Formats: sequence, structure tokens, C-alpha cells
Amino acid sequence: MVLINENFLQLKDSYLFSTIAQKRAAYQAAHPEANVISLGIGDVTQPLCPAVVQAMTDAVAEMSRAETFRGYGPEQGYDFLRQAILEHDYRARGVELDEDEIFISDGSKSDTGNIGDILGAANIVAIPDPVYPVYVDTNVMAGREIKILPTSAAGGFCAAPPDFHADMVYLCSPNNPTGTVLDREQLAAWVNYAKREGALLLFDAAYKAFITDPALPQSIYEIPGAKECAIEFCSFSKTAGFTGTRCAFAVVPKALMGQTAAGEKVSLNTLWNRRHSTKFNGTPYIVQRGAAAIYTAEGQKQIRQTLAYYRENALLIKNALTELGFTCFGGEHSPYVWLQTPNGLTSWEFFDLLLEKLNVVGTPGSGFGASGEGYFRLTAFGSHEQTTEAMERFKKYFGKK
Repeated sequence: MVLINENFLQLKDSYLFSTIAQKRAAYQAAHPEANVISLGIGDVTQPLCPAVVQAMTDAVAEMSRAETFRGYGPEQGYDFLRQAILEHDYRARGVELDEDEIFISDGSKSDTGNIGDILGAANIVAIPDPVYPVYVDTNVMAGREIKILPTSAAGGFCAAPPDFHADMVYLCSPNNPTGTVLDREQLAAWVNYAKREGALLLFDAAYKAFITDPALPQSIYEIPGAKECAIEFCSFSKTAGFTGTRCAFAVVPKALMGQTAAGEKVSLNTLWNRRHSTKFNGTPYIVQRGAAAIYTAEGQKQIRQTLAYYRENALLIKNALTELGFTCFGGEHSPYVWLQTPNGLTSWEFFDLLLEKLNVVGTPGSGFGASGEGYFRLTAFGSHEQTTEAMERFKKYFGKK
């Protein structure tokens, strides 16, 4: 009989968002008349913008003709998309990269998990808490030692460099779930830590498009020295509605080095390129054409409108909850509002209360780590109508307390 990877036995039986979906489905089955509003999973509700749809439609037409049909594309991504990313996401912010440091993929969730393929199992991993659960779960799967960096409301849920050694550090800014953003000084402290300890920073910038303050960095490479110690992950999912279309990218600078057990230096860019070429056949041409359309003048105008739509929802949620006396974080520079549960309720008790009394679904904070206990995440990715109705239900229920 085949042997299994026993590290998987250390995981919880179900992924956080799968558990939420199961609970909602069970409640809906028992109460088919209930109008359940989901402000839980970060799935967008606004469709792909017209510029993206047109580009993808044109690409489909290309694929229908023998003279313009495309088969396997470059695993690393087509030049037209990598160049657009290079110009708009980096050079426009004063960051100089090379095209072959950008790798197009099918999602940041995949990339943040798959990056471990090129990193040794003996590495010690530091992960802030609360944070996106994929970071922890994928390193448990690999059998790495994980050291948690607890955060709290007192520190704005921002992790600071620890007084111990770590080989790998995950950072997420704007943070999922708390919505807090690391400023230049905080990121510089992490770059200094990484260079001192020889550590690799794994920087998840999936929500960077929600940052409106020009003083706040959208890329870790805005910090001097970061290209020698950091990999960056970015996504089109929340920026432009690609949650179901699937397109993202990772940046692995050529200056970034790892080492063998014998101390020989090895390029992480070279290793990731080898892994990417072996295990991935490339994001579809049609999807990449759609992603490239985001960077056109019309595409930029359209996605700004979509982002403004979600920011309005976030502000609506935060203002309503604050007026009701809830302690809230995020909601600014982020599509997430992170709130403290009332009356000492646990995160899952508050989940059950909202589902049963208000027919509103959110995400229990404890699902993002122990430091998330007693907190709860609501997302701005619902429609205006759903978001408004959900907040009216909050006011009706909690306003009378």
C-alpha cells in the first residue's frame, strides 16, 4: 500500500472557507425561505469590465482561425502582459525590474502555496497571526517548523520583526483579514531583518489596488534592498474581477539567492522558472489578453470605477458598525472590515448568531489564527444592495441592545 504524506494529517479536516460554505448550505437547506446575504468569502460580485471582455472576445476569435490560433504559450507568460505589468505596476512607481523576473500564473493562492516547492523543508517559517490560512496550511503540508507572530489591536494587527531567527517570513499588505497596511518604515524594518538573518520575505500584495494613499507602498520593491530578499505575489482577482477567470503573477528577482546545504548559492529565479516550466503549462492566452486590457486607458478607467464601488461598500460597513459601537479595523485601503465580536462571543458563536438571527454570513476571525479569536471579517465584495440590506439588519438587531 502506498505511503502518504503524513504532514497532511496535521491539518484541520476542512479548509476554512469550505467549512463556512457547508454551514451556510446546511442552514439554507433547513430554511429555504431565508434570504441569506454573504459578506464572507472574498469573491467579487462585479463582472469583468468591458475592456477585458472585448479583449477576451477578440482573443477567442483569434483562436478560431488557423492563421491566428495559438497552442502552448510560454509558461512564464506572454510578453505583452509581462511588459504591461512591468510598466504600470513597477516602473510607474519607480521600481526597475526585468521582464523575466515576472511570472504569470493562475492565482496568488496557487503561487503562495507552490513557492514552497523550491524551498527546503528544514527552513523555519515565521507567519503573522491572524492572516490568510493558506500560508500555514501549505507549510504544514511540507513539514516545516512554523513560528507564529501574534498580533493584536494594540499594534494595529501589524507584525514586527521578531527577536528570533526565521528563514522564511510571510507578509500580507493590505492584510487579509484585518485590512491593515504596512507603511514604509514597517516594511523597511522587515527588509533589514531579512538581510540580517538571511531570510526570504514572501510578500502578498493581492489587495494593493485598494491602497489610495500615495505614501503607502504597494510593492515591497519600493523599499531599498528588497530585491535581494523578497518575492512578491500579485493578483487580478480583486483588482479586476478575475476570481473565476484566474490570473495573477509573482515577481522573483534575479538578485535573490538561496543556498544548498553545502553553502552553494543558487538563483531562486532560476529554480522558480524550472518549477514553473515543469509543473505549469501557462495561463491561457485568452485570459492573458483580458488581463493586459486592464492596463489600457479604458481598462484603467473601468477598474477604478469597480474599485470605487467596493471601497464605498467597505466604508458603508465600517461606518454602520462604528455607529453601533463595534470596534473596527480595515475598511480603508482594503476591501475587508475586521470587527471585534460583542459581549465576549467567540468568533464562531458570532458566526452562528449572524447566520441564524440576521441571515448574514461572514468569516470567523479564529479561522485566520489564534489571534483572530474574538474577531470577525466582513467583505465589501457584495453588491451595494446586499451590503446596505446587511447593515440594516445589523442596525435592527444590534441597535436595540
